[in-house]
Amino acid sequence: MTIEYRKGKKNYTIKDWPEYERPRERLLQHGPQFLTDAELLALIINKGHSGKTALEVARDLLAQFGSLRNLATASFAEIKEIKGIGQAKYAQIRAALEVAVRLSREKVLPGTRIQKAQDIVDYYYSKMKDKKKEVFHILLLDIRYQIIRDVLISMGSLNETTVHPREVMKEVIKESAAAIVFLHNHPSGDPNPSPQDLELTKRLCQSCAMLGVKVLDHIIIGEKCFYSFAQMGQI
Repeated sequence: MTIEYRKGKKNYTIKDWPEYERPRERLLQHGPQFLTDAELLALIINKGHSGKTALEVARDLLAQFGSLRNLATASFAEIKEIKGIGQAKYAQIRAALEVAVRLSREKVLPGTRIQKAQDIVDYYYSKMKDKKKEVFHILLLDIRYQIIRDVLISMGSLNETTVHPREVMKEVIKESAAAIVFLHNHPSGDPNPSPQDLELTKRLCQSCAMLGVKVLDHIIIGEKCFYSFAQMGQI
């Protein structure tokens, strides 16, 4: 579908698009994870200028700075070079990106209730996706699936030596945990489990079953997505 610019209209907006193509409507229907960086940025910018939509301005920004990370540290003097970005839009962009930075620094707090894999990913994704080494965490939960403690078990490549069931069970017993979640990252960016991941998960689940501890999930963080053993029916 070709969209023509309207003469005399000061701000050509995304509202002129069909609803199924609009970022806001797509976010409300499918969730923010289905939007591109440019589409999310367009929602922050809100309005474009004569001749360009907010999405096109967002694409100009990303083309100029290369990534949201670089945009987050750009000065007003640098950003204002992009047509359509004044002080107000600069402030909106910096405020939104600063919120993201502060959120990424937050730690999962004791007492936080875990209901689904996304609850965990929301806390750990930004912290783990760029790590150069594999790190293996366990989240110890009480009977109501509220977090008691987050424990780092291993750092480095994972195998049955570096992540031994007895080390995990020691922490489970110490905290009298009723449930547990395993969590680690893949520096390669591919979250799909390796044969070693599958074997390790099997052994850990067997050990937990002997203590009557429920394994809620094993989540693997990749570069752009995650893998949940529970969602895949493997736990």
